[in-house]
Amino acid sequence: MQEIPKGANVSLTALSEDAGAVVVSLGWSSASGAGDADVSVLLLDENGKIRDENDFYFYNNPAAADGSVQLLGKVPTDNGDEDRISVDLTAVPEGVARIVVAASRYAGARFGDLDDLRMTVADRSGEPLVGYSIEDAGVETAFIFGELYRRGEEWKFRAVGQGYETGLAGLATDFGIPVLEDSEEAEEAGETGPAGEGDPAAAGEPAQAPAAVPVTGPGAEPFAEPTPTPTPTPTAASASVETAEAAAPVAVPAQTRGRGPRTTRKKVTLPKVAKKSLAENESWSQARLFPVPSLKSDREREVRATSVLLSVMAQVPEFGRRLTAGFGAPAGRMQTFTEVSLPHGDTPRRPDGVIRVERAGKLWTALVETKTNGNPLKAEQVQAYMDIAARRGYEAVITLSNDVALEGRPMVEVKIDGRRKHKVSLWHLSWAEVAHQAQLLIRHEGVGNAAHAWLLQELLEYLRHEQSGCHGFQNMGAAWVPVRKGIEDETLGLGDARTVEVVESWERLIRQVCLRLGGELGQKALPVQRARRGSDPQARRVAAADRLCADGKLSAELRVDGTSSVIAVSADLRTSKVRTSVDVPAPEGAYPLVMVKRLLRLLDGAPADLHVESLVELGPGAGPGSGPRGTLERLRPEPGDLLPVDGSAVVGFRLSLLKGMGSTRGNTESGFIRSVDDAVERFYHGVVAQLGPIEGRGGRRG
Repeated sequence: MQEIPKGANVSLTALSEDAGAVVVSLGWSSASGAGDADVSVLLLDENGKIRDENDFYFYNNPAAADGSVQLLGKVPTDNGDEDRISVDLTAVPEGVARIVVAASRYAGARFGDLDDLRMTVADRSGEPLVGYSIEDAGVETAFIFGELYRRGEEWKFRAVGQGYETGLAGLATDFGIPVLEDSEEAEEAGETGPAGEGDPAAAGEPAQAPAAVPVTGPGAEPFAEPTPTPTPTPTAASASVETAEAAAPVAVPAQTRGRGPRTTRKKVTLPKVAKKSLAENESWSQARLFPVPSLKSDREREVRATSVLLSVMAQVPEFGRRLTAGFGAPAGRMQTFTEVSLPHGDTPRRPDGVIRVERAGKLWTALVETKTNGNPLKAEQVQAYMDIAARRGYEAVITLSNDVALEGRPMVEVKIDGRRKHKVSLWHLSWAEVAHQAQLLIRHEGVGNAAHAWLLQELLEYLRHEQSGCHGFQNMGAAWVPVRKGIEDETLGLGDARTVEVVESWERLIRQVCLRLGGELGQKALPVQRARRGSDPQARRVAAADRLCADGKLSAELRVDGTSSVIAVSADLRTSKVRTSVDVPAPEGAYPLVMVKRLLRLLDGAPADLHVESLVELGPGAGPGSGPRGTLERLRPEPGDLLPVDGSAVVGFRLSLLKGMGSTRGNTESGFIRSVDDAVERFYHGVVAQLGPIEGRGGRRG
């Protein structure tokens, strides 16, 4: 990979012969684990302005209709996570001269508070081409990291590194995006009529994007009482089409919870609550498009699962694109195949599936190898498919199983012949990731029509069936039982290789927990890694294994995108308890007792066995110390019991729930995996979700 300084530029075609589609990555790290930023992409014309509202992509408008831009979201890495964006340069409209990649922070957070600011560009095979680091960030609240721009028939990359102290508003204004201040929005909201009068949605017409929205809204003060968020009402239907179009500039995203995608195309999602069943009793099974009860062998499950998934990918463009964009596939017409026979020495090979995408007369091809249940991928099989793909000029091999890939640890070891000019990339996809992406589309982001939504729902029903074999990571491995017993008996010694295996399984489990929680919430949920860029992931796992031997605990942290709170998860193998907790900072200047009462009101719907602990100030440079504590049930009638007797300043509160830990290594009702999954889900919905006023986008980021 070529490193360039700020302000430099380089030709992508000079770096790779396969630069027709690239993946742009923005990364940073944070000592607290909570620092984050929102990524946005702008397509600009020759004058440096967007052409219309469809040229602005962000978290609520993540994909271009033509497939040229796809925000892939955050992806876990060794040092935390990074935002990735797929850009198909062959699909970019002719009128676009520049593609600007930017990020912004909110609620007073600055880019100078983040470490390791970096941007990289990789080709479709995942090979990094060029990268650069931003080392002079300070008070800026928005940053242009870099841009892709045309020069004749080729595309070049420029390392920009330009910051804005005025946040997303200043950046947006520079590129022709109108931004309304809060007062202007309030005036416009007051001028519109009541709901239903002149409202296109009320008349059954697709709702159009609002004229503009404020970049900054009222900050969410900790422990503030919940208040309704005003939403702009569409202009009167009596306005002419020309006037309506002229008065509809691009919407800059307001960082508040609950706003839907602002695009002019209406998307279809399925209702969260299913319609009442017409069955006479629960023994009636609903007819399904993809039945599974007849499957008896693992081979049958693999064939059926591959065929079901690939057929839905081909029929639902948003879903197919979502799963393949990160693997370098172009945006184009997709066809999928199963059980294709390909020559390989004396014995032809039959990969489980083949994916082909056509764009502008060119083909992108990937071979698919599938496993279900706990069956592992076989290195010999994958190696054969890599060799076949290299000989036939295919671009990728995709492995699909219940296992979850770890950074720095390939799912299978294969040998790459460096003498071959054609590069083949090897990618892994877990069944949990497939279910996650399907749920995001049909529950939150939407698809093109109701039939596509129904297909995705049928796919989800298939994956969730107990006979499908596609339930995700479901086994802590052979080392789990002896390590757990060794900790209970105090016979486990430092350096035992089995503890590293357990730590790796724990890391896979936490990543799967994040996928399931994120799919339900419609937000990315990611593990938090408090490590600087370039640190050795295996050394980090060995250190975690040593801590497991010393204190008998497995620990992890995760964060839901759009929130600043970090959820800590700890499994104590000595006490067989799973602890989930979150630290809530105290607002400045609030009276201690008033602050406690407000917190207890916010937790009105939380479980009675929730443990609440006050965090007190110990002194300059020292972290918070433990103060009085109690269960929510005991503190509700006596909130003053949470205040320190010696008058120490309260700097925050720690909220914790304890749950019994499953003993077996699997995913059964009594299994360890199920107990951790249930503990995180109960804690988020029962506790973290109660802190809505604290967790809104307007009051987050750092």
